[in-house]
Amino acid sequence: MPLHPFPLPQETCAPASEPLRRFLQVARGAGLRISAAEGIDAARAVDLVGYSDRAVLRDTLGAVLAKTLDEKVLYEETFDRYFQRQEFSRSDPEPSSNASATRDVAQGIGSEGGQALADLLETDDPTDLAMAMETAAREAGVQNIRYFTQKNLYVLNILNRMGLRAVQEQIDALESEGTAEATERALRLEAAVERLWDAGRDFVERALLLYARGETEQLRERLLRSARLSNLRQHDLERMRVLVRRIAKRLATRYARVQRRRQRGHLDIRHTLRRNMGWGGIPFLTAWKHKRIEKPRVMVLCDVSGSVAWVSQFLLMFVYSLTEVLADIRSFAYSDSLIEVSETFEQQPFEEAIARVASSMGFGSSNYGSALADFERGWVKDVTNKTTVIILGDARGNGTDPRTDIFERLSKRAKRVIWLNPEFRSSWGTGDSDIYRYAPYCSLVRVCSTLNDLERVIGDLLERP
Repeated sequence: MPLHPFPLPQETCAPASEPLRRFLQVARGAGLRISAAEGIDAARAVDLVGYSDRAVLRDTLGAVLAKTLDEKVLYEETFDRYFQRQEFSRSDPEPSSNASATRDVAQGIGSEGGQALADLLETDDPTDLAMAMETAAREAGVQNIRYFTQKNLYVLNILNRMGLRAVQEQIDALESEGTAEATERALRLEAAVERLWDAGRDFVERALLLYARGETEQLRERLLRSARLSNLRQHDLERMRVLVRRIAKRLATRYARVQRRRQRGHLDIRHTLRRNMGWGGIPFLTAWKHKRIEKPRVMVLCDVSGSVAWVSQFLLMFVYSLTEVLADIRSFAYSDSLIEVSETFEQQPFEEAIARVASSMGFGSSNYGSALADFERGWVKDVTNKTTVIILGDARGNGTDPRTDIFERLSKRAKRVIWLNPEFRSSWGTGDSDIYRYAPYCSLVRVCSTLNDLERVIGDLLERP
């Protein structure tokens, strides 16, 4: 089928050309070499195939823009990220019965404001909410985002354009009514608004990863360190390895400095003054308080189930790097069962170690109760009042028994139990999440979805073993 020999009329090609122009901007920023002629070819190809079939569009643009194997990989990752629509995804994304009506509302949300947004939130149709957010983001100029410090500003601007202020006023009005029905509706809207905030942050963060990739390496590193691990892709893996090794080295340096300070001790002012009474209190002779140093004993349990399959690669990478920082660390991987992977991490390179863990565990469905039972049978005897247990996982057991009785016994044996959850806090306790059942037995439960979060937690652990 021949391409269009001449451009279509302006009113016909304008709606389709803008998304393509932004995609070409993103692709160039990601490192793809796209000439002006190739851009024109891509526009003509899109005129032919349209945007309705995602697979056809991906293959068509790939044939035009990607020339080498490496560029094909880069193109596919960039395409998937650019056209990703998961802010409002859920396990049962069935369209609402009034889909056409709500879609009309989504398209007119910019002008109708809060009532339109309230209707969308109550209908809870992911397609229409995503469409409304995209429209508001385009009006807010999200494609101009360049710095991670702009994220909150863009999120607020997008949500306000969607009608957030009016929804907040509607919630206040419902609460003031005082009736049971109004109160219940207000609570539903408040929960939906919280999810909307999380979705907006995720949308803007992904836009930041898309549009700012052409900036300096330092900016890119800050982006990767602060971005949610679930938003990263295969192309970021090598850079993440470099960042993780750098973080591990910095943690090791900080830990050594803390250890030297502890070995020297703290100045005992009262004893020092007493020893120097003969010199008028001038401290010629110092006295130091010494405290016994206890190296951190750490056990790390990392979820490698299907629900966190991609995030687990980065979590395992960090656990692997911790073996260079902590001498007394034991690592475990679990999904529906649990195995120790300490020797694998100590004896094999990262790529081989991760591949071996993947083949052993299979990234299947998670069963926290079964994994805890395996840990109790095989390794809980090694947990003492000097052991810190760190659990990396989303606490989603697919409806299985969470075995909080085992977790309570583990908590009583350990010095402390730290749970790091990669999900948004607004998702905790929803669906099959058991995080609130485990939380009472943890010393710390924290959202931990970025490298910065991981570094902060491990840094605190090293400074206060």
